[in-house]
Amino acid sequence: MISIYSVSALLFAYLFGSIPTAVWIGQAFYGIDVREYGSGNAGATNTFRVLGKKAGIAVMLLDIFKGYTATNLAYLIGLSVTGPQNSVQFVNYQLALGITAVMGHLFPVFAGFRGGKGIATLFGMILAVQSEAAMLCVLTFVIVLLISKYVSLSSILAGFSFPLSVIFIFQSPIRSVVLYGMSICVLILVTHQKNIERLLKGKESKVNLFKKK
Repeated sequence: MISIYSVSALLFAYLFGSIPTAVWIGQAFYGIDVREYGSGNAGATNTFRVLGKKAGIAVMLLDIFKGYTATNLAYLIGLSVTGPQNSVQFVNYQLALGITAVMGHLFPVFAGFRGGKGIATLFGMILAVQSEAAMLCVLTFVIVLLISKYVSLSSILAGFSFPLSVIFIFQSPIRSVVLYGMSICVLILVTHQKNIERLLKGKESKVNLFKKK
């Protein structure tokens, strides 16, 4: 059942996801548009690279918050629309809201539709829908980052760990969650195409989290 409330929530999810945290923080506190430096990407990774750890952490946390909050808008919609909490219909609506927020991050209306790669916002969405699998993604990300110091590689492998954990470890009974997890892999491969090329050529930049800047 489609209502004006559910449609309005989807619109709000897109607008909330469209908040270009990396661009606004860079311009407000550093006088820099991060899209003009580094990889040219308006995300947490490039913010770490261009503006340093403090700004990068702030952008990452805010982008996670965007995905988590937008996905949980489902709780504000009447049960007549979403069905009981944790039902297939409810989770499907959560996924719809989260995906809409991620699209807002990728193509933000507030920043000329030039956004980031959506990893942090995707994580916020995963955290809202399947928190246990999200924690496994974090563990994968941290381990790979500590070993390789490649944020892009860590993000890619963390993203791939989600559908694997949902299918083989947590065995989610909701098919849409499994399909969503598989679609994450495709999205990550598409948005990280240049990073993958640089990784294969040995030209990808490394990040030292313990280096002061």
